[in-house]
Amino acid sequence: MDLPARIGKYELQEFLGGGMSHVYRAQDTVLGRTVAVKILTESGCADSETKARFLQEARTAGSFTHDNIISVFDFGEDQGRPFIIMEFLRGESLRDAIKNGHTGDLRSKLAIALQISRSLDYIHSKRIIHRDIKPDNIHVDLQQRVKLMDFGIAKSHNVALTRVGFTLGTPYYMAPEQVLGQQVTPLVDVYAFGILLYELFTGTKPIGGDSIDKVFMQILQEPLNLDPLRQSGAPPSVVDMVERCTAKMPQQRIQGFGAIIVEIERMLEETAPSATPERTGLGPAAAPISSARWETPTPPPPVVPRAPVTKPSTATPVPQPPAMPSPPPMRAAPDSDSLPGFMQLLPAQYRTQEWFIGIVAVGVIFGMVILVLLLRLLLRIVS
Repeated sequence: MDLPARIGKYELQEFLGGGMSHVYRAQDTVLGRTVAVKILTESGCADSETKARFLQEARTAGSFTHDNIISVFDFGEDQGRPFIIMEFLRGESLRDAIKNGHTGDLRSKLAIALQISRSLDYIHSKRIIHRDIKPDNIHVDLQQRVKLMDFGIAKSHNVALTRVGFTLGTPYYMAPEQVLGQQVTPLVDVYAFGILLYELFTGTKPIGGDSIDKVFMQILQEPLNLDPLRQSGAPPSVVDMVERCTAKMPQQRIQGFGAIIVEIERMLEETAPSATPERTGLGPAAAPISSARWETPTPPPPVVPRAPVTKPSTATPVPQPPAMPSPPPMRAAPDSDSLPGFMQLLPAQYRTQEWFIGIVAVGVIFGMVILVLLLRLLLRIVS
């Protein structure tokens, strides 16, 4: 297709790759956002089952809402060619991240595995089996956020689009029951996850061969060689998980991603910087950062110098504390026997000679006033 081209409101700007379907970077001319457009090729449209599977992918992925699954915004047909509108992802596939050494240290690898596990646990809860788990279908952005992609051969519990006798999936990651064309269950995704986990830590696939027959023979009959995984520095817990996920018999595998999530979360806790060396095997543990180191330290109280103590000697007299002033002399209370009897009726503070003289003086004046008034009254009567 010559670029730029247009499908509906989407302007195709860059070809990103593809096989039976081609993926383009495009611009939504209405919303103004960058999207990815996946278009089924003409040869794909000529095959009715391939076309039906493409539309089933759009309906399946469009029903998912999960942080670790690519978002589908829209799908439809343009001139008889079906297309899917998805979020545009920046970064690289997990295949390229492994090849380029971008998967980080042990904890980063475990974090990637945990996000993949959560996405698969989610789709299994929707009764969907992916059936094509491989590094090419996992996208990792610059912050190592994972997105599960490509539901082209995902199988729903009520949808069967597989041709009789035709096995779907990438051979290196296929479970034995897929190779044999038997009924698939969510445990085929558990098996593929184990192979992917092996490759994530070693950088190589555990199964090889120059023909599809040899690959299938290894899957069905040869035990997985775990020595390269141990030599890669993967902890025993990861080696044990890979071994249990890739068991030949489905009933011997870990029976779901819920249990896998719990185990990986425990591995992350054990490899945390605060974990002890005995638990992690990663060397000395980093000391936890105390919040006190970010606080302004309180200065110690100032030290007041103590005056030197001089022992008293016979030559130097010991200073004595100043004498307390003596209280003023108390006035002696008058002898109560020397006062008239009516003074005993008064409070103690009034039983003094001064009060006695005052009372007598007032009595004399009062008596003289009464006498003058009586004389005037008598003179009026006589006259």
